[in-house]
Amino acid sequence: MKKSNGKLIVAAVVIFLLLVTIVPAGIYTVSESQVGVVLTFGKPTGTSAPGLHFKIPFIQTVRKVDTTIKGFDVGYTTSDNAASGTVYTSTPDSMMITSDYNFISVDFYVEYRVTDPVKSLFNSQDPELILRNVVQNSIRTTIGSYTVDSVLTTGKNEIQSNIFQMITEKLDKYDLGIQLVAISMQDAEPPTVEISEAFKAVETAKQGKETAVNNANKYRNEQIPAANAEADRIIQEAEADKQQRINEATGQASRFLSEYEEYQKFPEVTRQRMFYETMEDVLPDMKVIIESDSGSIETIMPIDAFSGSDTKKTSVAAAADE
Repeated sequence: MKKSNGKLIVAAVVIFLLLVTIVPAGIYTVSESQVGVVLTFGKPTGTSAPGLHFKIPFIQTVRKVDTTIKGFDVGYTTSDNAASGTVYTSTPDSMMITSDYNFISVDFYVEYRVTDPVKSLFNSQDPELILRNVVQNSIRTTIGSYTVDSVLTTGKNEIQSNIFQMITEKLDKYDLGIQLVAISMQDAEPPTVEISEAFKAVETAKQGKETAVNNANKYRNEQIPAANAEADRIIQEAEADKQQRINEATGQASRFLSEYEEYQKFPEVTRQRMFYETMEDVLPDMKVIIESDSGSIETIMPIDAFSGSDTKKTSVAAAADE
C-alpha cells in the first residue's frame, strides 16, 4: 500500500513538473502589428492572428512577421545632428544618367509591407534585399528613358507612376510575399552647383513664360467681350443710320415723284416755283425784283442785303421811270 502511494506521488510530481515546464512553453502571443507563422517540424502549417495562442512544445515553433508599413531610402541617408537636426547625405547610388546623356542626382523613398508572411519567410532568403535591387533597377531604367528637363521639372509624377508599375510587376513575378505601397521622388538636381543654377534659371524662365501666357490669356478674355460689345454697338448704329438713309431716300423719291406729277401738269409754273424755292434756300436774305414785259415790278424775295446800295438805287430809278 505504501509502495502504490509512493508511485502515485511520484507520478503527480512528474505531471506537475511537466505542466509547469511544457504549458508555459506552448503559450505565445501575437501583437496587433504581427502575424504568427506556425511551423510543425520546420514546415509552415498555419498562421496566427493577433492574440494569445498555444503551440505544441518541442514540435511546433512560431515565427512572428511584422506586417506594418516599412520604408527605406534610395540615393541618400539620414542622420541626426544635435545642432542642425536631421542631416541628409547623398550616396553614390543617387547618380544616374538620362536619355540625353546628362548626369543627375535623384533621391527616392520607398514604402512596402508584408502581405503573405509565409512567402516572405520561405520564398526568398532576404526579400527586402531583393526589393532594394528591384527598386534600384527600375529607377535607373525609368530615369534613363527621360530627358534631364523632364526629370527636373514636369515629368516627376509620370516617372513615379512608371517606376511604381515596373516594381509591382516584378514583385508579382518573384512572388516574395511583399507589396510596394508607395515610391516618391524626394529630390532631383544636377551633380554640380553651376549646372544646378543653370537649370534653376531655365525653370524660372519657364515659369515666367507661363505667367506671361496666363496674363495674356486673361487680357484677351477681358478684351474680347468689350470688343464684341463695341462691334455690336457699331453694327447697331450702322443699321440705324442705314434705315435713316433709306427712309430719307424713300421720302425724297416720293417727293420727287409728286413734283414730277405736278410738273407734268404745269411744267412752266412748276419750274418757276422750284427755281424760287431753290433761290430761297440758297439766298434766304436776298430780294429779287422782277420787271415784267408790261412794266410792272414784283418783289419775289428779299435781296437788299446781298445787292447793296447800287442795286437799291437801280430799283428805285426803275420805279421812278415808270
